Order: sequence, then structure tokens, then C-alpha cells
Amino acid sequence: MLTKSSTESVRQRNSGLVLAALRRHGALAHTEISDFTKLSSATVSAITADLEKSEIIERSEQQAASGRGRPRVLFRPRRDCGYLIVVIISSDAVQFSLVDYAGKLIDRFSEGRSHDPAGAAVFAEAIKEGLARILERSRIAQERVLLISISSKGLVNAAEPVLLWSPIFGTDQIDFETLLRPEWRARVILDNETLLVAAALGAHEENVKGADFRSLAALSLGHSIGLGIVRRGADGGQEISAPNFGHMLHLANGGLCRCGSKGCIEAHAGFYAILRTAFEVPLDTIPAKFVPVGELDKIAARARQGHRMSAFAFRQAGLALGNGLSRMLSLTERMPVAITGPGTRYYDLLRQGIEEGLGQSHVVRMEGMPELRVVADETNLVFGGHLGRALALLDEDILGGVSQVGLERSA
Repeated sequence: MLTKSSTESVRQRNSGLVLAALRRHGALAHTEISDFTKLSSATVSAITADLEKSEIIERSEQQAASGRGRPRVLFRPRRDCGYLIVVIISSDAVQFSLVDYAGKLIDRFSEGRSHDPAGAAVFAEAIKEGLARILERSRIAQERVLLISISSKGLVNAAEPVLLWSPIFGTDQIDFETLLRPEWRARVILDNETLLVAAALGAHEENVKGADFRSLAALSLGHSIGLGIVRRGADGGQEISAPNFGHMLHLANGGLCRCGSKGCIEAHAGFYAILRTAFEVPLDTIPAKFVPVGELDKIAARARQGHRMSAFAFRQAGLALGNGLSRMLSLTERMPVAITGPGTRYYDLLRQGIEEGLGQSHVVRMEGMPELRVVADETNLVFGGHLGRALALLDEDILGGVSQVGLERSA
């Protein structure tokens, strides 16, 4: 016999399926929702009625192209049900985006960031000022923001929104939950940037391949080196992780890394590593915290013109990346590798080293070279990863609140 709570749990799960279908496919008619969710027509009718009454979704009518017959009734998430703010922390800037519940971008701006290693506290205050500014620009009340989604390079706490280590601030941690309380009541989440890239690519691959999708790795090249892995889980969902790839050991007692260790992949493949090798700077030189892309462009131009040391710098960086990928494939499975980030502009110079590094592994010699593809627009992938994760969490929170109200009324 089903209890009130178990019945409500099933209803909440089914409501989540309906919202997920609307997120994935856009505005849908009643029969389309039923087809995508595999729920009965009666169940879909009951759920859409409840969601519409709770002002979570809204309906609109679409007249047939012929102008005849009854218009189609379409359902979509209600834009003003709530809002979220996306904060993307990159090497040289912080981007703030305000998004409504339907996933529509309302406002966006970017601010340059300081590279003062002692500036973690100042930077944290700048985040608070940016959040206040984007609301002021849009004239939206703070309590209408239900979730703040933040991403950064570096190491993040998997359970709490705490930045444990970052290329700029090192071990000066930033606890975003503590930072934003009590002024903000919104839920606060923090993710590794490359994990979000992998999530966005995985969602795209699954839309294209469906059940044939197995796994994919996203390798981000730039000032930092990141890796995200997305795989189909046993339950049919996706499992996404971001191993600390850039700081895996490439060469014992090798180049000094920004993390303080020696021989990390990043210390041989990051922008500062390429700069160091190209100018034959000693490997134990303290690495630059930020290298402008323009400086790498100059080295790349010389490499393409046949300058030996410049070409060698990119080849060595590719070799470190290829060796790291070969270890990753040996521990997981053969999968396509999507190469993203600002470093993709130098892929022609890195490719030989990457393939050479991969080719040294037993798994690649046995199973063949994995598919390597360049996906240049990392910025939009990061934002798409934010929306996919944040809106799914918002749906859970909102449906959970509606269910709790229903249980209290039934008591």
C-alpha cells in the first residue's frame, strides 16, 4: 500500500521527468511530453495542471500554419518562476550572467581581475559587488534569485562551495557559502570549470547518439590544464568527474609548477611552460601566474616560420599532454577526446607531440588512436554546463518545496 509520502515521491519524480523534457526539447505539446517521458496521458495532464497552478510552467497556443483547426497548446517553464546567477571565474576576468527559470539570458557583464597573490579577500569582496551590481542593473529583487552557480579552475570541494586551490590564489581558500551569507538566501554551488565543459559536451553527444553514447573526455588547454570525463552510468544517467589532470606527474623532478610541485603536466604544457621552454628559461624558475595569449601568439608565429626552439616548446607541451592522456585511457577506457580552451589555436603545433605521447602507451597501440577533435568555443560550453546543472537543481528544489506544501496540506 502506498503512503502519502511515497505517492508524493512518485509524483515529484514524474514532475521532474516532465520538466527535464521541457528543458531538453523546448516547448512541448501534451502528447509530445507523454512520448518523451513515457508517462501516460492522464499522468501528464495531472502533472501539467499542477505545475501550471503552482506557476512553475506556463502554456501558450500555436496556430497551425494553415490557419485552420484548433491551435496547439504548448507548455514551457515559466520565466519568472525564479532566477539564477552564473559566475565564471577565468584567468583574467570574472563573468556575471543573470538567467531566468526558462534558461534565457537576461543580462551579462565581465570584469577584469587582479593577479595579486595576496588578493583573495579583495577578490571575494569583488564577487559580492558583482552580484549586487547585476541585480541593480536588472532591477530584480534579491530574494527572487534562487541559485548562484560559480565555476573556477583549480580544486573545488565536491560537497561544499569551497575553492580549495586556484592558480592565482594558491592555497588561500574561498568559502563562497560563508562569503554570501546571510545577505543571500540563494543556494550556492561551485564546480570545476572543465567538469562543466565535459557536462555540456556529454549532453550534446547524448542528444546526437542517444543510447549509443558511452564516454568522452574534455581536455582544456590554456594558462591551466584541465580534464573532464563524462560516462554513461549503470542507471542510464551520466557520471561526470574532473580528475586533477593538470597536476598529475609527467616528469620526476621536472619543471616547477604553480602548485609548488615539480614535474606536473601543467608545468610542461601550460602557457607559462611553453613560454619557459621557448626562451630556454631554467625549469626551476618560478612560473608566471598569467601569460597573455598575445605572448603565446608570438611564439607560435615563430614556430610556424621554422624557429627551432619555439616549435620544440609546443612539441614538448604536446608530448606531456599525450602522455597524460595515455595514462587516463589506461585507467578508464578508450574514448573520444575533445580539446577545448584558448590553447586550441595552437593545436597544429601541439598535435604531433600529443599523438606521439599517446602512441607510447600499450592501450593505444592495441586499440588504436582515440578520436581527437577540436572544440574551440569553450566559453559557451562552460555556460551551457552551468545551465544544465543549475536548472536541474532548481527544478529539484522547487518541486521539493511544492511537494512539502502538498504534504502539509494533506496532514
